[in-house]
Amino acid sequence: MANDLIEKMGMFAGTALPLFNIPLIIRLLKRKSSDDFSIFWALGIWSCSVVILPQALRTDDMAFKLFGIVNVVFFSMVTFLILKYRRKA
Repeated sequence: MANDLIEKMGMFAGTALPLFNIPLIIRLLKRKSSDDFSIFWALGIWSCSVVILPQALRTDDMAFKLFGIVNVVFFSMVTFLILKYRRKA
């Protein structure tokens, strides 16, 4: 019983955590500027997310699997918008 609860909590958290990117996505869309975000930071997180995704997909751990998929989707949006709205100096 306790393991089921822990697993469900992990699956919820694994899915919910990347959803906190939504306010960032909305902010980028409203401002149409990403000058205050580091391209190095965005590409670093995105590339690590993409590299870890194959392991997330092949694991039996559903929390990790959900996190991997949802995180790549939402952080890809963040990274795309940061690159799209980067102003040329």
